[in-house]
Amino acid sequence: MSVAVAVIGCGQFGSVVASHCARAGHSVHLWGRNDEEVQGLLRNRRSTRVEGLVIPDSVVITTDAQAAMSGARIVITAIPSQYARNVWTVLRAACPRDATVVSLAKGFEVQSLKRPSEVLRELGVGGVVVTLSGPSVASEVALGLPTAMVVAGEAVAAREVQHAMATSAWRVYLSSDQVGVEAAGALKNVIALAAGMVDGMQLGINAKATLLARGTAEMARLGMALGGSRETFFGVAGVGDLATTCFSTDGRNRTLGERLGRGEDFASALRSMHAVVEGVDTCRAVVELARRLGVEVPIASAVHAVLFGGETPQHALQELMRRTSGEERL
Repeated sequence: MSVAVAVIGCGQFGSVVASHCARAGHSVHLWGRNDEEVQGLLRNRRSTRVEGLVIPDSVVITTDAQAAMSGARIVITAIPSQYARNVWTVLRAACPRDATVVSLAKGFEVQSLKRPSEVLRELGVGGVVVTLSGPSVASEVALGLPTAMVVAGEAVAAREVQHAMATSAWRVYLSSDQVGVEAAGALKNVIALAAGMVDGMQLGINAKATLLARGTAEMARLGMALGGSRETFFGVAGVGDLATTCFSTDGRNRTLGERLGRGEDFASALRSMHAVVEGVDTCRAVVELARRLGVEVPIASAVHAVLFGGETPQHALQELMRRTSGEERL
């Protein structure tokens, strides 16, 4: 059944999701706040951020938020975590009060340490807020290659989104663990920075596999302390999304980490990235959350030391390797 969908944010994944929804037969509006970028998309329907993506002609692309969300049954927000509060403070009046709001953001807000869905609820955006997450390399989704996603939150709204988003290319699972799904989505970006450093230092597959295994355990420890379920971190939204982010050459977090591992300066490398690297700010929030909750996050702490403490990736690795080994545990 066709529904009216508004996608807020015309960056990488916003444009991809809008195209996916159009191919699924829905009426889609795609909103962007940058008039130059929107005009570029209108000219040739091609995203400069996602190779191979051609936005279907049926997608209405606009800078008018009222027009984009008027009558929308599902509003999908693809605004990065650190910008969501400012953007939605301006746009919330345009969002229908009965719309199901779908958050795609993967991170914690640095100032408040809140999850994306918590920020949206605090602002009173739309109706029920659910979270959509999972392995979703934009270039692969743009080509219609298969993947699996998880929609988490209140059961009726989550099922509505599941039915709307599921296609022959997307297998969409339901989860009641919104806390865990959002925590996994945030934490995997920090681990991906570390995975990139491993690649940049050319430490090999064994080191990277070890990092992913212990990174998953670290994600689960902190996520469970926040109230998430252990099973979530070993499923599609957890280890599935983590593996994608740590191995994909398109991954912004992994790419930045690789450049740091090769010896590039953090500040200059970050400035030259052409899109938001969510793991950077998320790393600040993760280390602070872990401190408050009394949870050990050695990998995230090592990444934090490299990003903000002037540590080299090589020395951070040495410190990790010096940690006492005991029985493997979460």
